[in-house]
Amino acid sequence: MADADPVELFLDALWLESGLSENTLAAYRNDLQHFAVWLDAQARTLFQVQSQDISRYLAERHVQGCSARSDARLLSSLRRFYRYQLRERRMPYDPTVALDSPRLGRPLPGTLSEQEVEALLLAPDVTRVIGLRDRCMLEILYAAGLRVSELVGLEVQQLNRQRGLVRIIGKGDKERLVPLGDEALGWVENYLRQARPDLLRGHGGDALFPGQGGRPITRQTFWHRIKRYAAQAGIRRSLSPHTLRHAFATHLLNHGADLRVVQLLLGHSDLSTTQIYTHVARQRLKDLHAAHHPRA
Repeated sequence: MADADPVELFLDALWLESGLSENTLAAYRNDLQHFAVWLDAQARTLFQVQSQDISRYLAERHVQGCSARSDARLLSSLRRFYRYQLRERRMPYDPTVALDSPRLGRPLPGTLSEQEVEALLLAPDVTRVIGLRDRCMLEILYAAGLRVSELVGLEVQQLNRQRGLVRIIGKGDKERLVPLGDEALGWVENYLRQARPDLLRGHGGDALFPGQGGRPITRQTFWHRIKRYAAQAGIRRSLSPHTLRHAFATHLLNHGADLRVVQLLLGHSDLSTTQIYTHVARQRLKDLHAAHHPRA
């Protein structure tokens, strides 16, 4: 055990205690491993760190152009790591105690207008098997406000087509039921009948959206396809993997949905996480007012 990687030991404990997603654990791993490599160049280890070492590392990252948000995430990773080491009595002190987090503004999530979403949904060539699959994925992504990782991980048995619901297993293995709506359900039926059997090519598997050899399509592959479709649709603004999720939440609020309903649909454990979308909705109203009111 003495020779075990301290980062992996920490991540194993974190997964057992908090049930964090693979993506979150990968982010912690990336932050800690990069810091360990930097320390090695200073002839130090993760267990020999002082507060000034972390400050120097953050300063070097700043010179390299790293954002305040990236630094804040890094510091959060280090704090959690060193609190764990202190608790397990592997270190006599926590070197992050005296460090302040970088000050962050509260950026509004990027989103799309309803017209842009419509153009994006129309971009795939549904006469082709891959295009029909992608159209179905985009429809579900927007109709249910899913994370891309939740979408690509869907299995057929998570769909209740009779009731028009999809069962999502989100962060921390929390489950939620989300309605799909008639439009998305129609595309699901078309896809299951006309495209999925061809994609499986005789392979088994429960993946709702298989790629090669019946295996689920990856997050990265689908994200590249979204960007390609956005370019085809003439969407010039910057996109993120969460763009359609943000659009889902913003459009619901713009049409009068209750904030707590949106919270449940998104799978947010804390209402404050959802409240940022009220700022997006208010900003949209301000923009409309500024563009169209004669005395704006």
